[in-house]
Amino acid sequence: MAAARSGSASRLVRIGGAALALALLSGCALTETQQHGYVLEEGAIEQIPIGSSREYVQLALGTPSTTSTIGSETFYYISQTTQRAAFLRPRVVDQRVLAVYFDQNGQVRDIGNYGLVNGRVFDFVDRVTPTGGQELTIIAQLLGAAARPSLGG
Repeated sequence: MAAARSGSASRLVRIGGAALALALLSGCALTETQQHGYVLEEGAIEQIPIGSSREYVQLALGTPSTTSTIGSETFYYISQTTQRAAFLRPRVVDQRVLAVYFDQNGQVRDIGNYGLVNGRVFDFVDRVTPTGGQELTIIAQLLGAAARPSLGG
């Protein structure tokens, strides 16, 4: 009789454990993706040629998230994509800033599409080919300068 009880108890524990594992796995599969801010549509950047007017940019892209008037005027269209898995906090999976730079005449002089790649700011529309070489930190630059002999003395 006691053996039958322990067998049914272990069976209940196994069934309960399996149900708990199934509930946890199904909860992990429930992810929610949300887009905040400006939604950049495919081909939107190509609609804005260099030399376009400020009014044309607003008609094509809409009202900017924010503007800058220091120096020449710049329109910023800011967006952020987050994902949330079940009961966890949302985490940022993509962050973008589309910057439209104007000259003094109010015409587009440049466009930048910035985002984060591996924690570094990256321009997705960069028109400059990167050169081979090494990016040095400030410490490496200081140590490199200290290791070189001075020319004056």
